[in-house]
Amino acid sequence: MSSILQRARAIADDVLFPAALATDASDLVPLPSLDLLAREGFYGMDGPVEAGGLDLDEATRQAVIETLASGCLSTTFIWIQHHSGVRAVAGSHTPGLRETWLAPMCRGEVRGGIARAGEIPGPPRLRAERRAGGLIVNGEAQWVTGWGRIDVLLLAAREGETVVRALMDAAEAPTVEVERLRLVGADASGTCTLRFRDHPIPAERIVEEEPLAAVSARDPMTLRTNGSLALGVADRCCALVGGEALEAELAQVRRALDEGTPATLPAARAHASAFAVRAATALIVHDGGRAILADHDAQRLAREALFLLVFGSRSSIRDALLRDLTER
Repeated sequence: MSSILQRARAIADDVLFPAALATDASDLVPLPSLDLLAREGFYGMDGPVEAGGLDLDEATRQAVIETLASGCLSTTFIWIQHHSGVRAVAGSHTPGLRETWLAPMCRGEVRGGIARAGEIPGPPRLRAERRAGGLIVNGEAQWVTGWGRIDVLLLAAREGETVVRALMDAAEAPTVEVERLRLVGADASGTCTLRFRDHPIPAERIVEEEPLAAVSARDPMTLRTNGSLALGVADRCCALVGGEALEAELAQVRRALDEGTPATLPAARAHASAFAVRAATALIVHDGGRAILADHDAQRLAREALFLLVFGSRSSIRDALLRDLTER
């Protein structure tokens, strides 16, 4: 096991998991958990080495996400949103933006979230218009995670058939309405709906632009990462239940995700989510009546597994899940 994975496992087992029930009951993930990930370099997971990042290879990256998610899904759910911003800023050609933001983001001194409503095919939920000095944004971003624990937001809005991404301050304003959502699992992640009314973003915060068709074509291969969250919840359940059969199936589910292609990843993602639910159910049965007490990890993991049935889903994943759940 590499040193970075050893550090992730130590944090998951010794810090995040023992505190996961208290975190789950909190309004927001406690800052010390996120500060620890910053101190250990994990906010720079996808950042280039020259900016203080770790520049992890894909296999190690997925293993780190899975390991941290096995400790605490709420903490990992906030942290995982940060890396899209790091990657976008690292590749930006906007003068001064990379120099200003990348290193602080890799160190976790500036922490980010994402709002991808403009990337969804169909009528745009977030619209961008060019104005002198930058953009004006209108519309709604339904699922924004980490509010109250993030400093900036990588916002994707639509300008015609182009997706424009910009880095905005993660703060309520007269032009930004924030509605906190309450989730059955990972509620401490601070997930919100944002509504924009003529919200200005200066030109120097525009990160990149990309045709919507290119975003849609690339989407199937982005499905792997969220599968690691389901693997993490399932891994913790398997460890608590014990037994070679569950562990063997976990390895099989992981392998299907790792070897996935655009054609097979939706079904692999669906199977990972369904397996997390089964593993959590097995844990509840294994631990008996005490598993449904509010201070027991089994009920928390079961709620998180239910949450992961729908988080980051697509119609192809949902259809595969329904077949998996209804045609057995």
